[in-house]
This record gives sequence, C-alpha cells and structure tokens, in this order.
Amino acid sequence: MESASEVNGPHPSALPTLLADEVKRQARSIGFSACGLAPAQRVDDCHADAFRAWIDAGRHADMHYMADHADKRMDPRLLLDGAQTIISLALNYYPHTLLSQQQLQFAYYAYGLDYHDVVRRRLHELCTRLGLDPQRDAKLCCDTVPILDRYWAWRAGLGWMGRNKNLILPHRGSYFFLAEIVTTRAADAYDAPLPDHCGSCRRCTEACPTGALQLSADGQTTLDARRCLSYLTIENRSELPHDAARQMGHCIYGCDRCQQACPHNRFAQPTDCSDFEPRAEFLAMQPADWSQLTREQYQQLFRGTAVKRAKFEGLQRNIAAVVAPTDGR
Repeated sequence: MESASEVNGPHPSALPTLLADEVKRQARSIGFSACGLAPAQRVDDCHADAFRAWIDAGRHADMHYMADHADKRMDPRLLLDGAQTIISLALNYYPHTLLSQQQLQFAYYAYGLDYHDVVRRRLHELCTRLGLDPQRDAKLCCDTVPILDRYWAWRAGLGWMGRNKNLILPHRGSYFFLAEIVTTRAADAYDAPLPDHCGSCRRCTEACPTGALQLSADGQTTLDARRCLSYLTIENRSELPHDAARQMGHCIYGCDRCQQACPHNRFAQPTDCSDFEPRAEFLAMQPADWSQLTREQYQQLFRGTAVKRAKFEGLQRNIAAVVAPTDGR
C-alpha cells in the first residue's frame, strides 16, 4: 500500500529549506531584475479592504476576472496546498529604442514579445535550478493567476506601490513586469516591505489626461479603469468614450503618461532582455501607415506580442480616433 508521501509527495516540513540568497542569485543569473521572498499568508486587512472596495465601486470596469476567485486572490495558500513561500520577481522591459514623438505611440511594455511567454520561460528555468516541480510543489504566476502581484512584490521588499498604482523599485523606477512562484518550500529568510517614497509628489495624478487616478483627502489614489486609457484602448471592446478619445493624443495602445511623469523613472535603464526589443518594421511605422493597416500587416507586425490583446478591430478603432479625429476635437 502506498504511503501518503508517495501519493501526494513529501510533507512540506520534510522538504529542504530554500536559501534566500541562493534563490536571488539564481534569479539574477537567469536575468530577473529583482527578487524577494515573503511568507505565504492572507493579504493584510488594509489592502484586502481596499481591493474589495475597488471592486464594489465598479472601478474594474468590465474586467470581470478581477472580481473572480476573490478567496484565492486574498490568500495565495489557496492556490497551492501547503504553500509556505512566495518568491516575487521583477523583469525590466524599458526599451533601448523608443518611438519618436511624431509617431503613434504604444505602451512600452508592448514593444516586444508577449511578456507572458518570456517571463514564464524564466520562471520554469528558476524552478529547475531550485529543484521545484511546477506540477507538485510550485505554482507559477504571470498575470494569469488570481494573485495581487504588486502587493506581494511590496511584501517581498522589491519596492513600494506608487501613487500611480505601479510598483516602483528604488533607484530603478516602474518599468517592470511582475511574477511570482508560490511554493510549499519554506525559506531561511524573508524580506521586509519597503516604505513609501512618493511623498507629496502628485506628478502622476496631474499627468493623467482623463482623471483616472483619483486623489483622496488622505493623499491616497484610486485607479478608475473606466477612465483609464490603458483599459479603454486595450481591454475595452466597446466604442471609445468621446471625452477619452479626445485625450488620447498619439497613443493608440495603452498609455504610459503616469509612468513617464514619475520622477523615479529618471533612473530607468534599457532592458537586457532582447525579447522586449521592438521589430524594425514596428519602429518604421508612420501615422499614414497605421491608417492603412491591413489585417495581414497587423498579424505580421504583432505576431507573438501582447498587442494581440486588443485585436485587429480594437487597434483599428484606436487608430481611427487618433488619425481621423471626430469633428470638434
């Protein structure tokens, strides 16, 4: 007769302890920009209450998946039986080459290949090096699992949650993808959260063209996705609200203005990850080229990239709002 350990694997207490310094060393050698560890536990009441209030107010727009699996989102131990540690990771995506101001603009994160694929490959490699089995004692999270990425990156000491609702890494800025490995392995040391360093700065809220970053009396901000150009030009499948379309400027996929305004991003350095570098054909596109974009060109330009999220019809809608603005704009 098989023992429980033979059927379900060894009990968490019998697994070797993760050495935090070794985890971070391996993460850096694979190319991750930052790595930290936090004990797997429930999200603290302050952040849990804020997230629930955000959902209850409908500020997630029609991103219904954000409201799904709330129990798991509030407690990552429900993602993996016996979870003890969350390894939080960041990967720089800031491009070497930027589109000129005369060209139509895309959010920097979408310049290169789809981050889901790029980051997931590195997560698998890190698991291999640490002796973790994604089928048994590790859960890989890269924007497809109900987990609060920015919260765990903060808990693991990577940075703080800025007023623009992005995670800001000290002396490196906010142009980073976040990911996690939830594991049944305990660690020999855990990292402490970092204090907020936004201070009295309001540049991000002032830079937001649609007022999506709403400032409260206590100096905190709430993001209303219903007004956010990133949501409206990517996730939104409906027509663009007239007022929002007037504020798009040259942006046809996403909006980086709250990040571009952040003084901490003066420290941003180009990524070492070649997968995030834009194709020459993409960099060569001019406004007139975008207005004549065909489905075949779209598929060629954005093969394997995150821009597919908006679909051809969504990108056409965005281009029309910028290249052929409505009367009275």
